[in-house]
Amino acid sequence: MTTIAVTGAGAVLGQGIIKSLKSAGRDYRVLAFDPNPLSPGLYWGDSHGILPMANDPQYTAAVEAMLERDKPDAVLVGTDVELEIFAENRARWEERFATKIVVSPADIIRIADDKLETARWLEANGLPFPKSVAGEDRDGIEGLIADIGFPLVVKPRIGARAVGVSLAKDRAELDAALEGRDGLVIQQWAGPDDEEYTAGVLCFDGEVSAAIVLRRDLRDGNTFRAYADEYPDCDAYVRKVAAALQPYGPANLQFRRGPDGQFRLFEINARFSGTTPMRALLGFNEVDMVLGKLLFDEQVTQPPLNKGVVVRFLEEQLLPREAAASAQAAA
Repeated sequence: MTTIAVTGAGAVLGQGIIKSLKSAGRDYRVLAFDPNPLSPGLYWGDSHGILPMANDPQYTAAVEAMLERDKPDAVLVGTDVELEIFAENRARWEERFATKIVVSPADIIRIADDKLETARWLEANGLPFPKSVAGEDRDGIEGLIADIGFPLVVKPRIGARAVGVSLAKDRAELDAALEGRDGLVIQQWAGPDDEEYTAGVLCFDGEVSAAIVLRRDLRDGNTFRAYADEYPDCDAYVRKVAAALQPYGPANLQFRRGPDGQFRLFEINARFSGTTPMRALLGFNEVDMVLGKLLFDEQVTQPPLNKGVVVRFLEEQLLPREAAASAQAAA
């Protein structure tokens, strides 16, 4: 049996990774970890455990203790905040604990985490990008307004799920969006809501081995409907971006097509995606494909994809009574 550890099992990403493992049809033993004993995904694995928050001084030691104790064949990281820690320790941990850690290099994670650095990286690599300036760069903002006008998008440089994002249609709305805030980026509007896409790519050995593009509808910053169809121009675009980025394994690219027909990528996630289990339903189980490559020496190839619309819905789960007791004790 192949043992896979999944961190951040309570997060949307962590839950999606576990769902994909369970649907893969392979003999995986899933170890689920999360800081909160009330996290639902924690109880979807074959066993579970508690890891501290990533910003806890004991986090690194706790991960090493888990690797020593449970000896997983591979580790899949289920939250953004853990990625850089795993990236910085990947080589050492893989050698010491004879495991595989699916994480891109730290410099790629830093580019992906920062929306302004993402735009700068795209520009430096000759790829379409949303014109962007830092929120504190007042001269740059005035230049951006003079260059492209409104609307402009105001968002945190480091953030997720559209939290703190606003669309400024004029100077008054822009001033209101900037008031009392720092760590922001002001960007060119990428395009209309009905032209938003999310893509998954798998890259190994310098090659983009497989990709999937979905048009999507958002709710509270997460994909709640994904439309699977033929998008050949989008596919060519994401493969070009991924070839320049060179992630280790999976990456998620989010972009829109503007009224001028230009693609503008506004977010990179150097990891699996919240839409990972939706993709698995369409025949693109990227979690299993990555593990097949790393653990079973299988080639990653483009699978045939189903067509249709994937919809998300709420579901309930009863947690064991001891979970509530553990949470109360930790409070």
